Amino acid sequence: MNAQTRRETILSRLEAAAGPVSATALAGALSVSRQVIVGDIALLRAGGSPIEATPRGYVLVRPAGVEGKVVCCHSGADMEKELNTLVDLGCVVEDVCVEHPIYGQLTGRLQLTCRADVTCFIDKVRDSAALPLSALTEGVHIHSLRCPDRETLEKAREALRNMGILQE
Repeated sequence: MNAQTRRETILSRLEAAAGPVSATALAGALSVSRQVIVGDIALLRAGGSPIEATPRGYVLVRPAGVEGKVVCCHSGADMEKELNTLVDLGCVVEDVCVEHPIYGQLTGRLQLTCRADVTCFIDKVRDSAALPLSALTEGVHIHSLRCPDRETLEKAREALRNMGILQE
């Protein structure tokens, strides 16, 4: 298989996938190294393909629904509860952003769509020596959400408000 055909196959697999696909899984399916896949993804992105890297693998961005942002503040102990609440309502937690006093806006892509995604992310946070971005700003952070409709976005805000997490 030549490089162009391989990249087309990668795009097809991402389009057909129900969730993130890891570079390791793509490499195994296409009989190449993980590094070849990482390079192919970089070239596909440079060519305009809307591919995002998430903690669980690559996804093809399929914008649909309503976008919104929520400003939150909580301790690390409430992170899993916050994220599960959002995905349980049907929202995709696209990213987390903080305003750092030296570096300005720092954003981390999340692409959390379900409890399994949240569990994977929380496990990585617990297993890592690194701190979550919100730890840099005493718990204050912004999530970009994609919700099926305006009503769901408002339900998400109300749920966070009731938890004492939403900053208004």
